[in-house]
Amino acid sequence: MTNHQPSRRRILAGLGAAGTTALLSGCVTSTSSQKSSSKGAVTLQSNLSAPQAKAAMEDLVAAFAKKGSRHADLNTVAAETFRTQLPTYLTSANPPDVYTWYPGSVADAYAKKNLLLDLDDVWASPELKGYSKALHTLCTASSGKKVFVPTTYYWWGMFYRKSNFAKWGVSEPKSWDDFLDLCDKLKSKGVAPIGLGAGGNTAWVASAWFDYLDIRINGATYHRELLAGQHRFDDPEVRKVFDRWQEVLPYFDPNGTAVAFQDATTSLLNGRSGMMLIGTFFADAAPKNALDDIDFFRFPVIDSKVPLAEEAPTDGYFASARTGRRDQVVDLLRYLATAEAQEIYIKGSSGTVLPCNPDAKDAGTALVKKGRAHVEAAAEITQFFNRDSSDALQPTADTALTKFLAKPKQIGGILTDWQRDAEKIWNA
Repeated sequence: MTNHQPSRRRILAGLGAAGTTALLSGCVTSTSSQKSSSKGAVTLQSNLSAPQAKAAMEDLVAAFAKKGSRHADLNTVAAETFRTQLPTYLTSANPPDVYTWYPGSVADAYAKKNLLLDLDDVWASPELKGYSKALHTLCTASSGKKVFVPTTYYWWGMFYRKSNFAKWGVSEPKSWDDFLDLCDKLKSKGVAPIGLGAGGNTAWVASAWFDYLDIRINGATYHRELLAGQHRFDDPEVRKVFDRWQEVLPYFDPNGTAVAFQDATTSLLNGRSGMMLIGTFFADAAPKNALDDIDFFRFPVIDSKVPLAEEAPTDGYFASARTGRRDQVVDLLRYLATAEAQEIYIKGSSGTVLPCNPDAKDAGTALVKKGRAHVEAAAEITQFFNRDSSDALQPTADTALTKFLAKPKQIGGILTDWQRDAEKIWNA
């Protein structure tokens, strides 16, 4: 896959151009002059609880142990539990050492509270020498300190099963009108056209619809500014997002806000729903024999004058500033940044992510090749609602969007309330 390296660098350079982390505000605790005196294995707290992803993480930890005297203890926590408990982990008296999570605004929200370890020496190591300038920016706080090690990125899209589309006699839409026609055809066949999965503890999935409609109607720059508090959620521009959303609400699975995304993806794979706006991570819970049958199309363009943007989040690791095992943490993070480690993860998981290390090979499947081209074609890249804002702002979106899905005619009051709740976060 070495012939893809220049394009990979262009993709990751685009992350920086997209302004996903313009200048990260806040500071980090620097402990670069300290030497850890504590012994024992590094605790690696992971939210990658889907079966294939968990198995891939176990492979990584085993491979790290074979490299030398250092070891890591993997603690896998259900993804939604991890999300809610992360602030508690980081502020506890004896926190886990290393965490799977996200760079950009999310990491910065913890960095400015002095909760993240300064990783400058990790970034100065040979393992990260070839990482793109954009990734340097994405993982740097405004103090100039690195706080994150990125390892993979992936894409969002409208996913479906090829065999189901063939059975139903439908094909990928090329425009918003085509998309509505597709929904009509699926509904006429007794199929719920659009799965959601914003029930249970995964209300955040609905944010993908808000993100995509906003970047298609108002553009990625406006979207990022909105999430940073530079616009209001009750602005007319945001109202346009919901006016368009109401056009497709009749096509959503009626159980969309009653079931979690894992159940919604099961419905998708079983043909009870036709398609779903989701990230490739959903494939880690899909049967291996279904992967070749999974395909996707781009969220439809609504205004051709708006620069094409796509959601392509980056994943990786940060570490607690309170760790007593700094040297061991550095060794683990340096290993996770290698091409070898990222290829181990890709091989053990569903293989639907793309590596950040420019020397690492991806899975090379038709789906991954299409996904890479999908991201490369974007003029701008966004991450996801909480990643472009903060974990603290995400619950305000969950509340507003759940209310909208239940009572769309009350959108005026819902947006007023959303702005009020957001201001509490921005002004905190």
